[in-house]
Amino acid sequence: MSAAASLPTPRPRPSSFGSWVLAARPKTLSAASVPVIVGSACAFALGGFRLGPALAALAGALLLQIGANFANDVYDYEKGADTAERLGPTRAVQSGLISPSAMKRGMYVVFAVSLLIGAYLTFVAGPIILAIGVVSIASAIAYTGGPYPLGYNGLGDLFVFVFFGLVAVCGTVFVQLGTVPALALWCSVPVGALATAILVVNNLRDAEQDAKVGKRTLAVRWGTRAVTLEYGLLLALSYAVPLFLATSSASGRFVLLPLLTLPLARRLMQAVATEKGRALNARLAGTAKLLLFFGLLFTLGIVLDRLALFPAGPVS
Repeated sequence: MSAAASLPTPRPRPSSFGSWVLAARPKTLSAASVPVIVGSACAFALGGFRLGPALAALAGALLLQIGANFANDVYDYEKGADTAERLGPTRAVQSGLISPSAMKRGMYVVFAVSLLIGAYLTFVAGPIILAIGVVSIASAIAYTGGPYPLGYNGLGDLFVFVFFGLVAVCGTVFVQLGTVPALALWCSVPVGALATAILVVNNLRDAEQDAKVGKRTLAVRWGTRAVTLEYGLLLALSYAVPLFLATSSASGRFVLLPLLTLPLARRLMQAVATEKGRALNARLAGTAKLLLFFGLLFTLGIVLDRLALFPAGPVS
């Protein structure tokens, strides 16, 4: 390894653009983009893909994720969950890069812009989209903020599965088709399960520190062994869905493409079951990559199955 390669990553200056990029947590954004990509593939497979609503859904999802990350950064700091002992990546407020008041202003701006995109999608698909957007923002804030923060009371896993799986995938299909077909529901399951698996690794890594500050995640409530089993079950559920779709009349064989990621899933399962603390940072990133690779292959499989069945392509 060269001397340059061994140097630590430079820390951004306080309140700089780099500090805001750090607070946005770019490595987590696959959890926002993959549901929209998979949902758009479902819309394509069902003959109703629409580029404008698809791009708007992607932009809205990314903004909601960034806003949620800002909220998590500032509210975890205010509740004392982020301290100098944290094992995960640097947090902008806790490290002094962004003040709590500035972070809250940034959060409000991001959510406001997401509502503007939601207004366009409401015009396209009806008022239910505005309602979903408002509930999503309220839930993103309530995840770590408010009198009963979801992430502090063992509800984080359910929140992620519902909003990053069911709501994100089915909502993307709805703004393009005006309905939520069975294919969208099935495809939302592995996306939500793998997004939840990312949170599971995060909570496993932080279980000891979370217990000290009163953050009652499932890893604290159930213990690390039970939550490691949860991680394995989430991975198993993710791969069961393509198998089901391929053996039913709902799809063809290309939908099995996500099974190419099984070796990565196996390595992650072995590591999560044996590693602790800071070592799990690499498994957190690895699970995010698994979601991305699985989602891209799932998307490709859905599209190829549609093209195989209807070579002329879908009617938009």
